[in-house]
Amino acid sequence: MKLKEGQKAPAFSLLDENEDTHKLSDYKGEWVLLYFYPKDDTPGCTVEAVTIKDAYKDFKKKGITVLGVSIDPVKSHKKFKDKYKLPFTLLSDEDKKVVNKYGVWGKKKFMGREYMGTLRNSYLIDPKGKIARIYEKVTPKKHADEVLNDIEELS
Repeated sequence: MKLKEGQKAPAFSLLDENEDTHKLSDYKGEWVLLYFYPKDDTPGCTVEAVTIKDAYKDFKKKGITVLGVSIDPVKSHKKFKDKYKLPFTLLSDEDKKVVNKYGVWGKKKFMGREYMGTLRNSYLIDPKGKIARIYEKVTPKKHADEVLNDIEELS
């Protein structure tokens, strides 16, 4: 089932890079950017993460908590976060429960080859836990600005 703007964001419970548990309900009353990305320390994913890092002060000023999610293991997240000094939390969804709940596990194409993987989609979740904005096929370099522009309109 495809998620829609205005509906309640699916609940989750995932481990971060330090093996601490995070639930969506922990962030009730806050804006949350839940961004899904394919793989730690790969070109597009690094550009997206570093672009968000560079705009992180603006995210905090606007009251947005950033949570990155991929199917990489906790240890991979820790290395990725440390290498690029990412100031936000990375969550591990190794069993693919959350990527499936959010509909971001799907067919991808690269160099003529089809395979299953995490789609580069994001969800801006409002303080009541509803999906305020869905971003599909995110452009890594532009995503942070896109979200920051939208929060002006939504808050």
